[in-house]
Amino acid sequence: MENSFENKPKSGKGLTIVLTIVALILLAAVVVLFYRLNDTKKQANETEQYLETQKKSLTNELQDLISEYDALKTNNDTINQKLTDQQEKIKKLLNFQASNIQKITLYEKELKTLRDVLKSYIAQVDSLTTRNQQLIEENVDVKGRLDVARNENVQLSAEKEDLSSKVQKASVITTSNVVVTPLNKRGKDEDKSTRITKIRTCFTLRENAIAGAGSKEVFIRITRPDEMVLAYSEADVFTFQGEQIVYSAKRQVEYDNKDLDICIFWDNNDKLITGTYTVDIFTEGTLIGTTKFTLKK
Repeated sequence: MENSFENKPKSGKGLTIVLTIVALILLAAVVVLFYRLNDTKKQANETEQYLETQKKSLTNELQDLISEYDALKTNNDTINQKLTDQQEKIKKLLNFQASNIQKITLYEKELKTLRDVLKSYIAQVDSLTTRNQQLIEENVDVKGRLDVARNENVQLSAEKEDLSSKVQKASVITTSNVVVTPLNKRGKDEDKSTRITKIRTCFTLRENAIAGAGSKEVFIRITRPDEMVLAYSEADVFTFQGEQIVYSAKRQVEYDNKDLDICIFWDNNDKLITGTYTVDIFTEGTLIGTTKFTLKK
């Protein structure tokens, strides 16, 4: 009996030790869990800050890209529309949500693609600008001679009724009633450059009993306000005062020395701009008529 009473205090002491150890283990577990939660929260904050920084950077780059596309706008409506389409894509991307690294990476790839497209448009615009400048420079000399020829043509038309020399009469076929009409897709008169599908030039080849009758090619040459000639191809040329110059459209006609009413059409190839245009009419290497018309925006 004495031994039994002596063991009870020892048993209570052991239980205390076990409970203390369990408490320490639980405390250690709580401490470890606390630090892990803090570490996870810290990592989440750092990730969120990174995503926000990347989003701001991408947003700034996309906005800069819109400005770069704006700077490329030209007088070419086709290229302008393509640039506008790209800008619309960029504006849609500006509403993106940077919720994870994968999405950020995806948007960075989209940005790279847009920059590559921008580079291709820069090359196109540079090429177009260079070629337009070359055409303008090439037209300077021709324009000077055309101005002289136009003045001579006006004077010749005014004096034609008084000419007595058959040689003089035979050298030139003149025109009258020259009318240029821009048309929309419905064939109606139109003066807005963006709605025009064709330009119709109608006139009368004047009666001339001395001029040679037969088949004749009649050319029209439409010059924009910036001195660029509207032509489908650089190979579309005819001879004027010993030099090959481009034309906009032509027509083969049968001339029998009597008044002949004809019309020549030019189909719009997306090169129209606003301003005043000049239309020159040629046959047999001679300028025979000139008029002007104006297009609005």
